[in-house]
Amino acid sequence: MTIPPAPAPNNDLFALLARLPGSYAGPTRAEEAPYAIVGVGEATLAVQLAETLVAVNFTRTGTQLVLDSADAGDAARTFAELAEVAGAKVRRISTGGSASEIDVLVPGGPLATYHFAQFLAHATGHGDQAQAADALLTDLAYRCAPSVEHDNPARDLAWSLWGRTPLLLAAPDAEALPQAWQTLLARIGKTLSIPVMGDPLPFVTGAFEAQHEKGDGKIALILGDADPALLVAREILDSRIDEVVHVPYFQGVEGGYAAQLGLWYFGAWVAAYLAERYEQSPGDLAILRRAQAVLSGEAAEDTLNAPREDVRRTPIVKDWRDDGDSDSDDLDDGEDFDVEDFDEDEDED
Repeated sequence: MTIPPAPAPNNDLFALLARLPGSYAGPTRAEEAPYAIVGVGEATLAVQLAETLVAVNFTRTGTQLVLDSADAGDAARTFAELAEVAGAKVRRISTGGSASEIDVLVPGGPLATYHFAQFLAHATGHGDQAQAADALLTDLAYRCAPSVEHDNPARDLAWSLWGRTPLLLAAPDAEALPQAWQTLLARIGKTLSIPVMGDPLPFVTGAFEAQHEKGDGKIALILGDADPALLVAREILDSRIDEVVHVPYFQGVEGGYAAQLGLWYFGAWVAAYLAERYEQSPGDLAILRRAQAVLSGEAAEDTLNAPREDVRRTPIVKDWRDDGDSDSDDLDDGEDFDVEDFDEDEDED
């Protein structure tokens, strides 16, 4: 299958994606244990991804971490008050809101998940996993950059998704990934996708029986490790929809926080390239910004609003050269990436 030249990317979002690894600028100290985390608004995905680190929602001792965006401030305030009454120390992390209520301010927008998640990793005493995540994201930034014209895994997968409706599946220990990719494909890629939650077998065996034609234009993405149920689901889907693609964790990374944040980041690249294929802007739509503004209320003098872009960015090339790798002067064009890991069946049509 021949892939036509990609359109010129939206420089703003692609530049932000390329500079995202290492750009977390928040506190790195661990808070007092035990920990509990709850998130609303733009922080929801980060909390789901961080459940591999802390799966507790509320605590009466230690530190209650409450993450939110300005449009979900009322719910976050309620959670914080309940935790304080119960006796826990509360830390509020947000993209905006009342200055008197926020402890840490992070950049908002479609990439806020990274900043929220890295804060959680550091705050819960998992700084090593935060560093591992940044290393993985840095590698992916090289492989997925617009300058990589051949064997660019994000661009190739976006081409497979073009014109199709993705079905998103994952094993129970990675159930945050289908929702994360659905959000990325909608918010950045401007496309509809369908997460298959829970036991996949009732869905894949029955969803296309009454209307076989509904399988046309569908592609299934198996995200992360495939467990036995997903392997059976794949075999069933092979006879019902156009294509099934396995998007595994990247080489050398086992399932867990870094691996799942890596697949979230890869999904953001895929969504950005898909938006370009559809000739859509990958940035937020004006109607989303208006809706968030209505829910957050009008700005007042004591209100903080995080920038939509984080101006503190760590140059990726400098990071690699500082590692002392003599080969880093020649940027990797992605040729070492094992595209067979995607386990794709080429579309012969």
